[in-house]
Amino acid sequence: MKWILAVVAVVALVVLGFALWVRLAPVDTARWHVGAVQEGVGHMPRANGHLWRGEIAGPDAMARVDAVIQGTPRTKVIAGSVQSGMVTYQTRSALWGFPDYTTLRDAEGLIEINSRLRFGQSDLGVNRARIEGWLEALGQGG
Repeated sequence: MKWILAVVAVVALVVLGFALWVRLAPVDTARWHVGAVQEGVGHMPRANGHLWRGEIAGPDAMARVDAVIQGTPRTKVIAGSVQSGMVTYQTRSALWGFPDYTTLRDAEGLIEINSRLRFGQSDLGVNRARIEGWLEALGQGG
């Protein structure tokens, strides 16, 4: 019986340690606050997330996209500003607090939204769905 309690305690400590690491790991803004290198327009799946580049109709496109992104739960700005032409946000998942990083950029008259995960191999479509939701909120379709 003691060894079962010991195993449960070790597993609980590992899970707690992992949860703390995911939430408290330092953010290297230089790594995440960059524009995408990939060329193209429209939706572009990537190995670690999703990229969308296109036109947003109407004035002040960057400011409107920024307002929609900042209205997303568990999202905060980690670098940049609309005025500088590039903003990077961190959005955390509800349960574990996994961080995803999204960079919004004015890419020579087009709006670029580059959303990617920090931990793991696949985001299971979360970043694309998030971008599509933002585009729908802006009246751009998905």
